[in-house]
Amino acid sequence: MKTLSQLAFAFFLVPSSIFAAADIADGKVTFSIQAPKASEVRLKGQWTKQDAALTRSGDGLWSSEAIEVPAGVWEYSFQVDGLNVLDPQNTAIKPQRMPQKSILHITANPPAPWDWQAGIPHGTVHTHVFHSKQLGVPREVVVYTPPGYEKGSEKLPLLVLQHGSGDNQRGWTEHGKAHWILDHLIAAGKAKPMLVMMLDGHPHGMVPRDDKAKRGDSLAAFQKELFEDALPLVEANYRVLPGQGNRSIAGLSMGGWQSLTIGLNATDRFAYIGSFSGAADTEAVKAALDDGAGTNAKLKLLWIACGKDDFLLERNNTLITALKAAKVNHEWHLTEGDHSWPVWRTYLTEFVPGLFQP
Repeated sequence: MKTLSQLAFAFFLVPSSIFAAADIADGKVTFSIQAPKASEVRLKGQWTKQDAALTRSGDGLWSSEAIEVPAGVWEYSFQVDGLNVLDPQNTAIKPQRMPQKSILHITANPPAPWDWQAGIPHGTVHTHVFHSKQLGVPREVVVYTPPGYEKGSEKLPLLVLQHGSGDNQRGWTEHGKAHWILDHLIAAGKAKPMLVMMLDGHPHGMVPRDDKAKRGDSLAAFQKELFEDALPLVEANYRVLPGQGNRSIAGLSMGGWQSLTIGLNATDRFAYIGSFSGAADTEAVKAALDDGAGTNAKLKLLWIACGKDDFLLERNNTLITALKAAKVNHEWHLTEGDHSWPVWRTYLTEFVPGLFQP
């Protein structure tokens, strides 16, 4: 790493052996929380649609029955007299602007791409705090470097990977396990070694989903910060291959909207675009649709996926219809699933192998 005028540090993200205030035995999990004055405590877990009631003991400790939780990276919280409560004994918290969920990670056998795998090389996750010229405040960007990068000299392509609404720049590593997914794909020979940059997608904080004016201002500010602050920082301090053919932008939900809207209006910068449960207004990408042949000449991959139970499916269908009418080359993946991280981890695993290929 070069020494930066901005604050910067690097760290390895390793698995924790403590997943929760949860006793994991024989493939089942027992959840507990101390709440001596509560009258009711329930468990809300992402792996099921049914809440589980906890039982109180004499000392005010509420515990669940042993619950069979499938392998995966899951969100959960307690409902204490109707109030959402993080697990106070679990340091693994879903990165959000307003944290609401604890994380329970159950490793699969054999390990899934998003599980820690001891037998393969692992990359490094770096965090930089920089002064945003766009906003005039300190901001943070996260960068993944693949295994062996620090000892090498080779320049690598760059993927810009964006989080969803309500989350932040740490979401893709701390909750999405993108770094472990990349490690797995690279070790298996399924993906090219690459750098991944993750930027806070809320330059103005969270804005109402139905306020088009504020969303437009936020998108413009994000794009300006991306182009004028974050990308130059990474390009100055990492070995990045130059050129549009070595750049990709992708994201989930809000990040997919940002990636489609920015990417399809900047095909001179990005040759690969991905959207996971995102959507873009056709009017916002009208230039790319009006010149389908020109768009196809620049883009190497336009990859769009959405689950059948996702609330954004209709908007995705509208975009896909417009792309087909304009004869813009794209991959459309209609899958099982809803608007959630278990779906998006799979999408990233499927999207990354198509990047930066001959």
